[in-house]
Amino acid sequence: MKCNTCHKDSCVRQVPVFVALPDHELHKVEDIIESDYYAKGSLVFREGEQSDSLFVVNNGLIKLTQTSKEGKQHILRFLFPGDYFGQFALLHNKQHYATAEVVESGYICRMRREDFMPLIASNAGLAFSFLKSVSEQLQQADELAGALHIFEAEKRLARLLLHLYSRQSLLTGGEERYHTLFLPAAKKEFAAMIGTTPETLSRKLNKLERMKIILVKNRTVSILDMQALSNIAEII
Repeated sequence: MKCNTCHKDSCVRQVPVFVALPDHELHKVEDIIESDYYAKGSLVFREGEQSDSLFVVNNGLIKLTQTSKEGKQHILRFLFPGDYFGQFALLHNKQHYATAEVVESGYICRMRREDFMPLIASNAGLAFSFLKSVSEQLQQADELAGALHIFEAEKRLARLLLHLYSRQSLLTGGEERYHTLFLPAAKKEFAAMIGTTPETLSRKLNKLERMKIILVKNRTVSILDMQALSNIAEII
């Protein structure tokens, strides 16, 4: 089942690494794409499984997790429409370093190695764009890892809120009265993402509310003062 026959918007045209390609090159990428529907709670792949595909989120929400030696699950990041994953195992012919679980049901597109690698090999522009995109992902991962060790919890929280807002606002068109985001995980999991406890997370959220920077209702967060939150995150 081809992705561009199932959905109005092609997976390819949502992904920054592909959008700069001319139409005739985009069609070549679209021709090798398959699409499958994944229900909430299902797994796209498990940590340790061998990879044979590059995946793209067409719609829905995915979380990548790793399991520690003690059996505890840790959320690495969330993937929104237009995000791609599985590329590291694909390029190096290795096992997946994480588990990809569906948080919100949707369609996931895939490009198999046997189809994708020849396309990369024959298109220097696509290869460079893909390499640049992978490099940017590695840089972001390094910055996040550094932030967990260097920055205090309040700054880590502010940065994660702004990151989630920037990703989710692409889907809403920014038409809300206030800048709104949805916490895609329970507080326990969300706290683990910034290296703190649920109790500390609650205190930090309450503090930001008292400062009238955010408003929290269940798992919905409205950013009332974007500049103040950016100042806490030290993002210029």
